Amino acid sequence: MKVFKRYETALRENLKNRVKELGEVDILVGIPSFNSEDTIQGVVTACAKGLKEYFKNLRTAILISDGGSLDDTRERANGAEVPKGIKRVVGIYRGMPGKGTSFRAVFEAAKLLKASVCLVVDSDLRNITPEWIKLLATPILEKKADFVAPYYLRHKYDGSITNHIVYPLTQALYGKKIRQPIGGDFGFCGELATYFSQEDVWLTDVARFGIDIWMTISAINEGYKIVQANLGTKLHDAKDPSIDLAPMFHQVVSTLFFLMGKYEKKWMKIDKSEEVKIVGNTPQPLKLESISVTQSKLQDEFVEGFHHFLPLYRQVISHENFDQLKKRVENLEKTGELDFPTELWAKIIYDFGFIYQTWSRNRRRLVDIITPIYFGRVGAYCQEVANLDSEEAEKVVEKQAKVFEKLKPYLKEKFKRWEE
Repeated sequence: MKVFKRYETALRENLKNRVKELGEVDILVGIPSFNSEDTIQGVVTACAKGLKEYFKNLRTAILISDGGSLDDTRERANGAEVPKGIKRVVGIYRGMPGKGTSFRAVFEAAKLLKASVCLVVDSDLRNITPEWIKLLATPILEKKADFVAPYYLRHKYDGSITNHIVYPLTQALYGKKIRQPIGGDFGFCGELATYFSQEDVWLTDVARFGIDIWMTISAINEGYKIVQANLGTKLHDAKDPSIDLAPMFHQVVSTLFFLMGKYEKKWMKIDKSEEVKIVGNTPQPLKLESISVTQSKLQDEFVEGFHHFLPLYRQVISHENFDQLKKRVENLEKTGELDFPTELWAKIIYDFGFIYQTWSRNRRRLVDIITPIYFGRVGAYCQEVANLDSEEAEKVVEKQAKVFEKLKPYLKEKFKRWEE
């Protein structure tokens, strides 16, 4: 594994000087980017129009925090049409490559500029509107929230890591029903931006795709008020859950398990979840773009991974859960039918989450071996909702989250026995 140099800041000297030239601002919008030439112009323009239309009397600026794109992302960000008076800086951050480090540069810039509000939005969005900026910033400006998470409609196969691990774990452990804890588009107060910038996590998976869940769970546990902003439909560069998601899966789940240990004393006291207020009227929904799923690949990865990692699974997963998992694999091989109930999936995730805290060997490998089991659960879900629309499939996701919450005592008992 490559070792990265520790930097005191993600802002290179030249970029820091350009940020300082902006003067103090009330609202800073940060856009992390990497090879986003096809979408970056639309994102920058929508953000700029939102700032001009809804916050024309405030001091505002946009920072495009780029990861060294090899295409024309930076050129197109610089060339994007913005209303007169909207300030813009495009620069390359430094440090471990990843979305989290890109955010770190935004956090540091917000602190430098003494911003009251900081927003971040993804660079691959294809339907962002100026209203998104209003919805993410207004609750903070009005002192009704410190952290604003996105709430939007997505295709039933989109957001598989969110649906099957992040959302149910966030609800069960921390008692907050935040539907998109890693949605990518957030608003937060300047105080939180400063807190984020000062944490020593920039050589961990937080510096990559772990950043979103780290921000959300940190905001919950550090006592900040949270609301969700109804942004409508999300159209972006979604991926087939059977491919391309392994690195993200590892980085997000590693961060989840790390936070499980860090905030153990807090979540152990929480017995039930509560709704988190959703602000904003429901926008007119756009037609959801279909996402293909390679069901055969999900099943093959599940079976092959199980046999490959079987000795490790015996060590990590409880005997009862292992036996159940083994039966599911054998049945799939025998009949071609994938049966993987939510209850078993929740208990296995709890087994891994607990073992992660006590594992003295390679934690990276420990998280990696969850991936085949995750493919199995996603495959079972896709099979279950194949003939349902996205609204009906959402009920399946909600039901799964309730199962995680119901089985939380199973995880609590493991931690209690460990500490005795």
